[in-house]
Amino acid sequence: MKSTHPGRLVLIVVIVALLTWAAIRPFYSDLPLMPWTAIPTVLLLAIGEGYAAWATKARIARKPGTKPVEPLAVARLAALAKASAYAGAAFGGLFAGFALYTVQSLDRETPRSEFFVATGSFLSCVALICAALYLEHACRIPKEPEDQRRD
Repeated sequence: MKSTHPGRLVLIVVIVALLTWAAIRPFYSDLPLMPWTAIPTVLLLAIGEGYAAWATKARIARKPGTKPVEPLAVARLAALAKASAYAGAAFGGLFAGFALYTVQSLDRETPRSEFFVATGSFLSCVALICAALYLEHACRIPKEPEDQRRD
């Protein structure tokens, strides 16, 4: 499995944000209010993935007091990290599109509250992307030093 390139994730965020901004323009007033619950939910996911990355990195490095990790578990964590990074980018773009649309109406109460919810949700998606990239990095097998390689 190839590692996730951050540039692709940024491209996904930008494309989805622009598509969302263009799609909600005609019928923004008909949409229900954006729920604030996405912020803590995505932040909890990011914290969980960050902790999993920290623990996995220590287990792969065989730090004292840790149990060795099974290779299948590492493969599953790497797949989770890749999926979370792309999902975070897609949802982050969605929230960024809402924030871009509502930033022009900050003088009205409802769009202002929607702007803050969308911005907070976007930032939590960025935290999820960062945690997913860290988890993917933690799942890599460290390279052996030159003097320990067997020929």
